[in-house]
Amino acid sequence: MTNQTLKWVLIALFISINNDLRANGIILANPFLGMWTIDIDGGGVGWLEVHEKNGFLDADLLWIGGSVLPVAHVYIASDGELVVTRLQEVIKSTNGQGLERKHTITNTLRMSVSGDKLEGTMTTPDRQGVGEDKTNFSGKRLPPVGPAPDLTKVRYDEPVQLFTGNDLSGWKLIDPEHTNGFKAVDGILVNDPLQPEAGEHIHYGNLRTISEFEDFNLQLEVNVPEGNNSGIYLRGMYEVQVLDSYGEDLNPHHMGAIYSRIAPSVAAEKPAGSWQSLDIILCQRYVTVKLNGKLIIDNQPLHGPTGGAIISDVFSPGPIYLQGDHGKVSYRNMVLRPIL
Repeated sequence: MTNQTLKWVLIALFISINNDLRANGIILANPFLGMWTIDIDGGGVGWLEVHEKNGFLDADLLWIGGSVLPVAHVYIASDGELVVTRLQEVIKSTNGQGLERKHTITNTLRMSVSGDKLEGTMTTPDRQGVGEDKTNFSGKRLPPVGPAPDLTKVRYDEPVQLFTGNDLSGWKLIDPEHTNGFKAVDGILVNDPLQPEAGEHIHYGNLRTISEFEDFNLQLEVNVPEGNNSGIYLRGMYEVQVLDSYGEDLNPHHMGAIYSRIAPSVAAEKPAGSWQSLDIILCQRYVTVKLNGKLIIDNQPLHGPTGGAIISDVFSPGPIYLQGDHGKVSYRNMVLRPIL
């Protein structure tokens, strides 16, 4: 018997025994339960949490970009694989006729588990309506976040000036094939991703520090014109939202939020076009954010990456990176103090 055959025999045995025990009110632990970070072929990062409540299996998923969202359905198949379906709405147009139709596409993830590792494939219908596209991925189980750090006992190293004010020394594009919209203007780091009124769309890039950091305090000032947005990624993994959201209700997608994960506790935005201060502490998988001097996120746990992350390993050092493809934004006085 091969190792692969033995694996499926053991999984089938687990399912059979589990079904028998469930019939008698006894439930074995589901090996997929918990949080997983996901590395996607092609360089994307994802995150999955599988959980049970009142006997029902459910899950939340992040796939490369966007928000953490509940899945459409999740179940364990007869072969022992976890099957997750994710719905995605797309609008298709008919060339030359101006006709549009909204489609709901089902993305299907099938994955197997071995200890604290996942292996899987996501299958998506081809957008032309013929065939399927398949993307492989792997995952690692995330350990518990642990207790919150005592920030009164944290000590800092010497401050690091991330931006000199004169040029982009110490920074580079994440994708060198994209266009750089960032430049130094009178001591300010300005991003202005202008698109031509006619012609081909320009793909502007995200800017990252060449240096990588572990835990730290990051202080900076940011100016967001009306209707614009950007993002500040901590260790290339967690996005602090930068958005013109003055006067709007609290939301995990608004200024100072950890995008789609942690909403500000109070609204502290200034009107569009104002310089605003951010004071951020990342320590032991916990985050604290002050916006314009007001505490809006108080030492809250980070359960996983946010959309747009370039690193999946929550224990790995990473860069500070700034979104450059969303809108016009300016930064200044960017100082980082590493935690000792």
